[in-house]
Amino acid sequence: MESVEAADLCIPPLNTSCRSMPVTPKVMFIKTLLSCIALLTVTLNLLVIISISHFRQLQTPTNLILLSLAVSDLLVGLAVMPPSIAMLQSCRSLGKISCVLLYPLGFILTSASVGNMVLISMDRYVAICYPLRYSSMVTPSRAQICVSLCWIFSVIYNVIILKDYLSQIDLSYSCYQECKVIINYISGTVDSLLTFFGPVAVIIILYMRVFMVAVSQARVMRSQISTVKTNTVTVKKSEMRAARTLGIILLVFILCLCPYYIPSITGQDTTPGKDSSAQLWLFYCNSSFNPLIYAFFYPWFRKAVKLIVSLQILQPGSREAKIMLR
Repeated sequence: MESVEAADLCIPPLNTSCRSMPVTPKVMFIKTLLSCIALLTVTLNLLVIISISHFRQLQTPTNLILLSLAVSDLLVGLAVMPPSIAMLQSCRSLGKISCVLLYPLGFILTSASVGNMVLISMDRYVAICYPLRYSSMVTPSRAQICVSLCWIFSVIYNVIILKDYLSQIDLSYSCYQECKVIINYISGTVDSLLTFFGPVAVIIILYMRVFMVAVSQARVMRSQISTVKTNTVTVKKSEMRAARTLGIILLVFILCLCPYYIPSITGQDTTPGKDSSAQLWLFYCNSSFNPLIYAFFYPWFRKAVKLIVSLQILQPGSREAKIMLR
């Protein structure tokens, strides 16, 4: 009898300001488009993960960082985008488990992506500014350690940031619970400095140094082109192509995150949800842009995808295939 009374009293609070929009053709088009973006995000990043994990030649320190970035982007497409699509223009609440996981997972993936971007810029800085010491300073084992630390710190940092949010969710409570994270101005400002503006400043400083060195190297090579060996020039061009491509990835990343972090520096409280759905989805779409950039600028990615789609990776010895041409 008590359970029946509890069930009768367990009614979602009335909120006249929250009204689900009718399922119009426009709403269906938006949800279909976002579902296609989520599917594209998962597919492309899965191809990146398979490519780098399968082919030994692709397992360079730089590509190991890209692998970590692809993992975070894949998780965004698998675990963050679908619930966001379900909640779009709807008052339906998430389940308790989803409520516990959605925002912390999104925050952790964001921090991990930012950390990976900083590692990418540091990798290019060493490769361009200290080319003779690069192979000894940046090794696959050190890259793995840096990537692991990046993920560990992201988890610890966001558990601390969201401890109040996690403590207010009672999994044993059977009634309706609102799933919302509100970040006040102070916390939002600190988080923005640590996860966006600080890392972006580091990235910009490192890349300014990279391109200053690259320009000076290009001038030296042009003046001494007759005496420089062809192989040496090719290696430097390869490094510069990688720096250019990764620079585009970093620029797109910054442009996608800027609209989301602007409210925190204009004195507004940040509430991830419907009010910021456009900024949030631009944020999420960065996970789709990264593998598209690889497809446009990395010949090794296109070649690897052909081998994967044609199932040639199932053949014996396919791990030793020559994917990257020096």
